[in-house]
Amino acid sequence: MAGVPSLQSAIARVRAGALGEGLEQLLALHATHGPDSPEPLPDIELATLLSALVDCRLARGDLANAMTTGEELTPLLAGPGLTGAIAHLAKGEVAAALGDTEAAVGHFAAAGQLAPDAPLDALPWRASAALAHLRNGNARAASELAHEHVELARRSGSPYAMAGALRALAAVDTGPDRIQHLLRARAVLAGTEADRLSAQIDTDLAGLLLLTHAPEAQDRALALLRSAEEHAGRQELWPLQGRVRRLLDRLGQQPRRVQTEAMAALTASERRVARMAAEGLTNRQIAAELVVTVKAVEWHLSHVYRKLGISSRTNLSATLGVSV
Repeated sequence: MAGVPSLQSAIARVRAGALGEGLEQLLALHATHGPDSPEPLPDIELATLLSALVDCRLARGDLANAMTTGEELTPLLAGPGLTGAIAHLAKGEVAAALGDTEAAVGHFAAAGQLAPDAPLDALPWRASAALAHLRNGNARAASELAHEHVELARRSGSPYAMAGALRALAAVDTGPDRIQHLLRARAVLAGTEADRLSAQIDTDLAGLLLLTHAPEAQDRALALLRSAEEHAGRQELWPLQGRVRRLLDRLGQQPRRVQTEAMAALTASERRVARMAAEGLTNRQIAAELVVTVKAVEWHLSHVYRKLGISSRTNLSATLGVSV
């Protein structure tokens, strides 16, 4: 796979919160080693690749492409063990996004049956099933699965798995501890690079804080929402961004301009150069990285500055939300 990013590297970028970068790597792998390519990946890796693509598409609200990728997973549903389980998990997420909670529950249950001892980071089927059961009106099943997931996450020692489990528990819990579950999730995740999960937890927490009507709750919720808003905008997570903006509206706050709204005016080449410049690379370093001339980099940057109405790298960093 010379010149092609590794599957593990791509998934690591998605989990860290760099969804745009991770999605680009996943699409490159799909083009060269997808199901219709001359050299497709082995089934377990192919299921992992397609499942990760479904996750990214749904995170961006791209249901049409998520469904298309889901169809590519259909032949893998009959795969043994973890292969079939990963395929069922992704198909379940697509079904849930379509509002077909019964089909989602079936897929999640099949995932658990095929790979009951799979690592939670690879197959968090209980959390997904708990949410689907809740939407299906089965609060008892949702609670049982969520509590089981939390206990298994605790044993695994994975901060990412534990934070995700606590988030699911907060969603299905009907008791007074929902805010505490999310505060614990934030504490567990501290120091772990997982920006998307952190933004999701912060948004959930902000929503619950607003329900308390406590005097200090609004200021706290606003701070959480601004942080989530920045990440969601930068990574084009439109469903999450929509939730954030609805909560901001309840607070009487206006949404801020996000990075993607600024970047939309740029071509793909200009966008690539702009991001690298905003991250602190010199023109010569950018040219070497992209295998182009320094003059080409300067030409792209001049167009970037003109389109964004700015005059320097410092302004570029501020516009794109990147700290140099």
